[in-house]
Amino acid sequence: MLYTRFELPNGLVVIHHPDQNTQLAVMNILYKVGSKNESPDRTGFAHLFEHLMFGGSINIPEYDTPLQLAGGDNNAFTSNDITNYYLTVPKNNIETGFWLESDRMLSLAFSQDSLNIQKGVVIEEFRERYLNQPYGDLWHQLLPLAYKQHPYSWPTIGKDISHVSDATIDDVKSFFKTFYAPNNAILVVAGNIDLETTKRLCEKWFGPISAQMSNKVVIDPEPKQTEARFLKLSADVPFDMLVKAYHTCSRNDPKYYATDLISDFLGSGRSALLYNELVKKQCLFSELDCYITGDVEPGLLIIEGKLIKGVSIEVADNALIQLLNSLLTDRKIDSTSLLRLKNKAETNIQFNDMKVLNRAMKLAYCEFMGDISLASKESEYYSKVSLNEVQSVCSEIFKSENSTTIYYQSNN
Repeated sequence: MLYTRFELPNGLVVIHHPDQNTQLAVMNILYKVGSKNESPDRTGFAHLFEHLMFGGSINIPEYDTPLQLAGGDNNAFTSNDITNYYLTVPKNNIETGFWLESDRMLSLAFSQDSLNIQKGVVIEEFRERYLNQPYGDLWHQLLPLAYKQHPYSWPTIGKDISHVSDATIDDVKSFFKTFYAPNNAILVVAGNIDLETTKRLCEKWFGPISAQMSNKVVIDPEPKQTEARFLKLSADVPFDMLVKAYHTCSRNDPKYYATDLISDFLGSGRSALLYNELVKKQCLFSELDCYITGDVEPGLLIIEGKLIKGVSIEVADNALIQLLNSLLTDRKIDSTSLLRLKNKAETNIQFNDMKVLNRAMKLAYCEFMGDISLASKESEYYSKVSLNEVQSVCSEIFKSENSTTIYYQSNN
């Protein structure tokens, strides 16, 4: 993947990725702040800022209107590790994007009205998705059970609704000054725009913004789990649900690629092992899924499924454990299935890389992880995964003492 990396004197890392096969230009700004960077008694701020950044900046009272008039589109997302903002515009209107993004990096408006509006939006989202929806509190139950020390122990929406509702202007100003600064950001400019234009516009619009002193706290790693953890819940939900989480490696770990392939083998689609064995053959679950969180620091492999009415959750749990154990004893992942998984990963990478916006996001994220060359090497790393490595990673993950289990039972 072709790119040029340079850095402004204020610390802003810029990556230029040209693509003359499109009439669009893309700006992707990754801020190195996610929910893991929040104070435990002030959670949900990274997600709140995802909304606040669209509430008007010091010179631009409304973000969306100028961008829409320029034919552009935009969005953002927050994770445990980052907050990412992106926009696409016709190539001739790219300076509108530089104007908008630099002004909100320079300073948000920070009006009480804007804060109240965005707090209301986030609080309503919290209620709708996490308090009033069946199984909505699952992440608030699972994460603090799986993580006893690391700040991955709360969802990006926050621990408690009061953390956002009680946020003051001073709270959000302090958070902004700490994290929303050029020296804490990665800008990718991609599409039909040349390098010289990119450098000129970066220096014009972002160059005058001052760097900020960092107050970030070093995050200690989560201690190794040494015993199985278990929680039983009950609520007015339609079906019993079984959830199991296993600690896995970090996104930067060479074992990540084997871990990802294992999760695909278990849970990706109707050809997956869990679906074939426990949904189709044994008729224990109505649906069953497996996925990894893919966090920058050590994350989780999660298996979750809703049970058929009348099936004992204990019986279903034992059947799942036996199936996971068979990955080691029966070597269910053979050379043929591993090749299929690799081919699927390669196809997904190529399909994803067809869009210039996706490539821009990937470059920003790989730079954030500390190795931008990963953007071009993922296929190579997946192809090198061996059967022995798969077996080794399975034996590390699927240990009883590494498991966190929730029985989420229906009162109906």
